[in-house]
Amino acid sequence: MGLMSSLFDHLKSLFSWAWTYLWILWFILVVILFYILKGPLKLTENVSMATMFFNTLTPKFYVALTGTSSLISGLILIFEWWYFKKYGTSFIEQVSLNYISSGLESALSQTNSSNSDGSSQQDESASDKALRYDSESNQCMNSSSSNGTNSVNLQANNSTFSVIPECKVWKNPMSLLRGAEYSKLTEANGKEPLTFYDMNLSAQDHQTFFTCEYDDGKPEYEIMQRAWRERNPSTRISLANEAIKMNPECTPALILLAEEDAKTIIDAEKIFKQALRYADLAFKKTLHAQEQGHNFEGLHKRNTNILIYLKRRLGMCARKLGKLKEASKIFRDLVKEFPMMSVYNIHENLIEVLLEMQSYPDVQAVLSKYDDINLPKSATICYTAALLKARGVSERFSPDLASKRGLNAAEISAVDAIHRAVEFNPHVPKYILEMKSLILPTEHILKRGDSEAIAYAFFHLQHWKRVDGALNLLQCTWEGTFRLIPYPLEKGHLFHPYPICTQAADRELLPAYHDVSVFPKKELPFFILFTAGLFSGTATLFLLTHQYPEYATIFFKILLKWIAAPLAFLSERIDALMPTNLIAAFTRI
Repeated sequence: MGLMSSLFDHLKSLFSWAWTYLWILWFILVVILFYILKGPLKLTENVSMATMFFNTLTPKFYVALTGTSSLISGLILIFEWWYFKKYGTSFIEQVSLNYISSGLESALSQTNSSNSDGSSQQDESASDKALRYDSESNQCMNSSSSNGTNSVNLQANNSTFSVIPECKVWKNPMSLLRGAEYSKLTEANGKEPLTFYDMNLSAQDHQTFFTCEYDDGKPEYEIMQRAWRERNPSTRISLANEAIKMNPECTPALILLAEEDAKTIIDAEKIFKQALRYADLAFKKTLHAQEQGHNFEGLHKRNTNILIYLKRRLGMCARKLGKLKEASKIFRDLVKEFPMMSVYNIHENLIEVLLEMQSYPDVQAVLSKYDDINLPKSATICYTAALLKARGVSERFSPDLASKRGLNAAEISAVDAIHRAVEFNPHVPKYILEMKSLILPTEHILKRGDSEAIAYAFFHLQHWKRVDGALNLLQCTWEGTFRLIPYPLEKGHLFHPYPICTQAADRELLPAYHDVSVFPKKELPFFILFTAGLFSGTATLFLLTHQYPEYATIFFKILLKWIAAPLAFLSERIDALMPTNLIAAFTRI
């Protein structure tokens, strides 16, 4: 059995090697076929006739030929460039990889599988492992938080599988109010600050956190289910008003009106306070009733989510109205009362308020609790830590002096903190240094992505400006991070490798008028460079042919003679080596 299996493996490898180089055999067979049929097909006479035809062509033909070629190559170049800017890849490359290469690979795999009867047990075991791993990954995805979207891919290599880091979309803890803030941009210039994908994620969040099984059969909550799914803002508002007429204590309806119908922060705060009174009573009623059954447990969870949401929104309203002490107290109480509700990232709201109060020791205390290796990071945590360390050295920092005397311990610590923050999210410095224009932050963000960088810079740019020299230190040191990160980005320096899925997710979250920041910068694909060179060459030939038609005609005729000369020489040598009438010789055989 061992001898047979080794012989079979040897034959299999030999067949795979022969299939790899089979195209060379096909090419040789085609050349031989053309040579055999040279006489019956009258190839020599046809070539001579074609040569005579090209010699009789006027210069206008060559002008039309080069002009048409440059036009077609230019159109291909424009389409390739547009496709690359929109999707980040070459259209020709994508088609060749997805269709041509996949077709060849499937043909090869079918050929190999048809000759691999002896290795069926190994293939089955590998497939069993793949199915088992796939089921485990699906279980992990199903048990993850409903606040984000996950994409887990598997790669097989010698029966080992690796999981590509997932791209999870998070709720923006600093999201604005649609009626009082987002709508102002639409009224000013007609641009929509939120995409349908972003608003659809918000609708899913509201249905997840503000509904439960206990609400089945209640008309006001069924109306709110319709309201969350509606795309038209006026329809959502009218449905919320209808729900309030049925039940004045319907807190999800009050939340929708405060978010989308209130035109000022003060009006939104009033509605939020009214909803908070009803939510607080409902929370206290279900606090002790949650042990009575599954429905009551779900009801209490729903009431808890509504209470946290309302208190955080009231804290954000107080922050925007300048009531900083009130806002900080609300966020501190939320962090103490609900420490396990990390999905809301309330500590980021607290950090921003404390920075506005310039209470830097309190900010450091919050960071010491949440900037832990076991807790998820964010741009707010990493860049705030860098800001606090830069604050101690930035006022006296000078690039010239630092290059002469070197960096002291405090400056090294500040630079390392900046490098750490830039590695986590490399898009932030361009917004902080105002090298790129800001837009309104979205309702959802992608950690380490452009959407998170916009959300952070929108609220924290003023805090960096307030610290003397902080922007100067950031400008002098942030680009040095990329010398520390391995390239290609197979390994991270302090964090996991930068995920490759951020660009596609950010394009869905951010509006179309924003130029999405891409990291790492992708090099131009080969086919764009090829079509650019082809267009440049044909355009140059067109201009020269149009300007000097006679000389261009002479040049093309000489070029055709040069191309035909090696072919004619090769044909003569084959004629000298091969029999004069090969078909007759085969007939005799």
